[in-house]
Formats: sequence, structure tokens, C-alpha cells
Amino acid sequence: MKIRIFKFEKYNFNPKTGIVVFEYELSAARHENNLKFKERLIFPMKGVDFQEVNKEAFDKALFNLFLIAGISYYKIYCPKKIDLGKYKLTGEQAKFWNKVYTKGLGEFFYKNKIDYRGLVKFPYDKNYQASTTEIKIGKKYLVPLGGGKDSIVALEMLREQKKDFDLMSVRDLKIVRDAAKVAHKKLLIIERQIDSKLLKLNNKKGVYNGHIPFNAYLAFISLAAAILYDYQFIVLANESSANRGNVKYLGQIINHQYSKSAEFEKDFQKYIAEFITPSIKYYSILRSLNELKITKKFVQYKKYFPVFSSCNDNFKLGKQAKKRWCGECSKCVFVWTMLSAYLPKKELIKIFCQNLYAKKELKDTFLLLLGRKGFKPFECVGTPWEMKMAMRLAQEEGEYNGDIIMKEFKKI
Repeated sequence: MKIRIFKFEKYNFNPKTGIVVFEYELSAARHENNLKFKERLIFPMKGVDFQEVNKEAFDKALFNLFLIAGISYYKIYCPKKIDLGKYKLTGEQAKFWNKVYTKGLGEFFYKNKIDYRGLVKFPYDKNYQASTTEIKIGKKYLVPLGGGKDSIVALEMLREQKKDFDLMSVRDLKIVRDAAKVAHKKLLIIERQIDSKLLKLNNKKGVYNGHIPFNAYLAFISLAAAILYDYQFIVLANESSANRGNVKYLGQIINHQYSKSAEFEKDFQKYIAEFITPSIKYYSILRSLNELKITKKFVQYKKYFPVFSSCNDNFKLGKQAKKRWCGECSKCVFVWTMLSAYLPKKELIKIFCQNLYAKKELKDTFLLLLGRKGFKPFECVGTPWEMKMAMRLAQEEGEYNGDIIMKEFKKI
């Protein structure tokens, strides 16, 4: 079967249950042997008076959430034709979505050896005009919480600024709940239910699989939540090093963290102001900070040490991590290195339950992160400069210098 069309079928929201359903279709030219998908999001509705919610703005947010959620199903076969069905976009909107899909799937295209040039073409109606909607909104702040050091620093910075804020997560994870509990803040959990057919297809031969720009998805979920629950500000924890890409492919720099970059943030701010609502502001409170400065702030908040984690084992679908830090991935190595610049060895080992500088098998991972081999790993990690500076600071303290990794990298 030759899949040629990806269609956005429809979406609907039930205000009584808080369930929004997104429906998509992958099909051949004659719509034979088509594949249909349904993705669901569940917004908690307890205490929400939907009559008070601006329906126009909320529906615009859901429509655009419908578009970004479709990326998980589009990438199964990456057909050349995108069909919006009964929905319409302006030329400017289509341009935005072409960029989000193309740059957001950059790593996916690279790993699957797909020529993405001119591939993504959202249709538009040159006679269609889209408008924005002003809404009355509270002055509260909403902070997406991942349970890692960055989002913890973001919420503590807001606390120091005496802002009224709550926390949000797209999955009900122990890491996140534990961090929210330590923060003593309300946690809003929005449940995402991916179509089970997608997960089954991912293991099928001839089907593409890989990274999607999850933070772009998170941005639109946060926007819908802000409208529904009355938040004026959406505050992210995206740092300056997210702007740096990983590798060049077909003439363009591929950035694993594209949807965390300043480029995406600026485009998203402009898009929602022009096509959804200018009443809600989206920004990263850590944008001007590098990883070293963020880590230096984080180590002040020792109450989070027993609960935080950035290891991706905690966030994989269908997998329950056995420990907070696997101690093997590039994310663990990077966070360990950043923390080693500011924490005593004994305290850092207590967090990770192991000494990563003592693991010879991690040498290649250190080489990659230091920029001495290949390119920066496809993970949310910082730059080689940040790695070098952190290791230098750790070396100056002297506690780690007897460990095998530090011996290998005496001259950082």
C-alpha cells in the first residue's frame, strides 16, 4: 500500500468530561486501505465554569493543538500531500506549520535518511482571513514542570519574584508529582492518550519512527490550558544552549531542541498573538542563562535533591524507570558534570547513587559531550563549552581528580 495523503479529519471537545478527541487519516490516493487514528487529551474540569471560558479563543487553541498533535501520525509515512479537510489556513499560518513540522522533525528526517526539502506543504486558502481574539484573563502564571533542575529553577525564580503561579504536566509521573509536592504548589495534570495503533505500527517494517518536537506540542497544550483555567502567562524553562544545533544535514542545521529554542519561542509568540489571542504571554524565564548559571542556582534548592531527575528513562512511554538516574545515558552524564562543578563529591554520589567519573565505559559519551568526537548527542544537553567549564571547575576542587574519567581528561 502506497500512503499518499495525511488528512486532518476533525476534532471535538466535551466540556462535561474535558475530553478532546483529534481524528486523523492516512490513505492511498483513492482512500483505500486507509488508517484512522484518534488521539485524546483529558483536561480536568473540576471547578471550571465553561460558560465563563472564551469559547472562540479556546476553539482556536484546540484547532492549532489538533495540528501539532497530528505530527505523531503524519511521520508514520510522511506522505507528500496534507489534506486539511473542512479546515482552512492562511498563507502565513501554513508557512508557520511548514516550518514547525520541517524543523521539528529534523532529527527524525536525519535518522531515517529522508529528504525533507519541500516535503511538508500545508495547504492554504488565499482568500481566507484569520483573526485573533482578545480575552479577559487573570494575572496568574502557569509553569510546565518536567521534574528536572531547569523547571525547578524556573518555578523558584517566580517564587522569588513573588508571582502567583501553578504547575502543569502532560503526564501523571511520580518524578513530577514529587517535585510539585516539594514546591508546595498546585499541579495540573492533563492526560494524553496516544492511539494504540500508532504504538503498534512503530514496530512494523516500512514505518518511520523517531523524535517529534514535544515542546511545540506542550506549547499549544499550555495555551489551551491557560485559556481554560485563566492564566495570563506561560513560563518555560528553556535555556540559551537550546539554540545550538547538533549536526548539518542537507544544508540545514538539525537541532534536537528546536522547539525549546529562541527561534521557536519567537515564532510561537508571534503566531498566537496574530491568530489565537494576544492576551496570553509565552516566554522562557531562563532564556538568557547558560547551563552553568542554571546549575549554580539549582544547587541552592537542596530540598529537591532527593526527588528531581532529568534522566529520560523516567519519561519513556510504556516504561517504568527503576531508578531516578540510569547513570548511562548522555543526559545523566551531562547533568552529573554540571553538578560536579558546584557540589561536593559525597553529596553528588548520594544523588546519583554512583560515581559517573569512575565509569570507564562512559568515556565515549564524555567525548561526544565535550565535542571531541562526532557531534552533540540528540538529547536536551548543553554545549561542549559548558561541559569543559564544568569539568574545569570540578578539577579545581580536586575531589574528582583521582577518578578515571578525570584522569583521561586532565587537559580540558
